[in-house]
Amino acid sequence: MKIALLDSGIGLLAAAAALHRLRPDADLVLSSDPDGMPWGPRTAEDVTEHALACARAAAETRPDALIVACNTASVHALAALRAELEPAVPVIGTVPAIKPAAAGGGAVAIWATPATTGSAYQRRLIEEFGNGAAVTEVPCPGLADAVQHADDAAIDAAIAVAAARTPHDVRAVVVGCTHYELVTERIRAAVQRAGGPAVTLLGSAEAVAAQALRRLGALPDPAAEPSGSLTVILSGRRSELPASALAYPEGAALGAGRIRLSPSA
Repeated sequence: MKIALLDSGIGLLAAAAALHRLRPDADLVLSSDPDGMPWGPRTAEDVTEHALACARAAAETRPDALIVACNTASVHALAALRAELEPAVPVIGTVPAIKPAAAGGGAVAIWATPATTGSAYQRRLIEEFGNGAAVTEVPCPGLADAVQHADDAAIDAAIAVAAARTPHDVRAVVVGCTHYELVTERIRAAVQRAGGPAVTLLGSAEAVAAQALRRLGALPDPAAEPSGSLTVILSGRRSELPASALAYPEGAALGAGRIRLSPSA
């Protein structure tokens, strides 16, 4: 079983690590676009063009499914990706976890890129799945880029700005950008107020990994032999995991010999 993931950068690591935990025998293909990121400030047409380029590079490896491990690409390019690849290759998008966040009761905040914040897509999800909860959309300028480069000072600064925009009474924060899932504990520490209600963070990595297996008719098997290979494609070029990826536990788990790197040629 081979599953490809695409994203502008290393945000796909969270879903890839979740897949590896569920099926350590699965081959993974990580196709990202460091030359073209960030995708957030691009037009919808531009995002679609870059996402299609990543998908086509991944498709050359003949995957059984493709995960769009990027909220921005899921907003703007999912229909185009499905039109090109399906039904031969199932395409699974990433949706912010608004429904489970709202179901827990209390105020909800959605942390997302400025491009996704306020988008018709996100507003539609809030209306459909918000369950009447008080939902605050919080733009996080610079956070995805800081995470991409593993720039700790920039990460802390961007999180601090977003936390200041987050209402004090929130009980759940929806992580609406896959890059942010790599720093969830730092986000949690920033939004948890002394003496305030416990704040739950909800990402999409586990759900999208499980959905990919369902689309393939495969069951989770965490005890399977860790025999999967890892193919890394950076803006169309075969490569290895970038150094910044290894700064996060998810990247380290994929690059520390628990999964075999495929030949770069």
